[in-house]
Amino acid sequence: MKIGLTSESRKAIADKLGVLLANEFVLNVKTRKAHWNVQGLDFLDKHKLFEAQYEQYAEVIDDVAERIRILGFFPPATAHEFLNLATLSETSVVITDSKELINNLLAGHEEIVRQLRGYATEFAEEYGDDGSADFVIALMQDHEKTAWFLRAHLG
Repeated sequence: MKIGLTSESRKAIADKLGVLLANEFVLNVKTRKAHWNVQGLDFLDKHKLFEAQYEQYAEVIDDVAERIRILGFFPPATAHEFLNLATLSETSVVITDSKELINNLLAGHEEIVRQLRGYATEFAEEYGDDGSADFVIALMQDHEKTAWFLRAHLG
């Protein structure tokens, strides 16, 4: 592959994107869990909100996996691999309160924003991969917007 990056650089970036992919997967599962379990007077509103979000981030998962393939590597693709790589943790308790669910999801989006901010700088400066830096910057902006939407629901 001759795209102006060493195979070592591409591998390092693909490995970091594998962690991102795992985190996106875990956050997607947490969002689906929120969608399935929310209860209360605002059920319908939050049920629809969480559904829109997990659908949006299902596309993000695909985009991240494809970016890894573009770099010439195979993405992690099993739940076992995702759980081993993820820095986000699953929620084992059942939460039904919308504010608690939103706070839980907000924390996940904010953690991914911090991860992406670091990756953007690292990919551009350390590896000279402006394409991957640009890719994660766009994802960071999406997560920042989703975090803002979630914060707005908290008042």
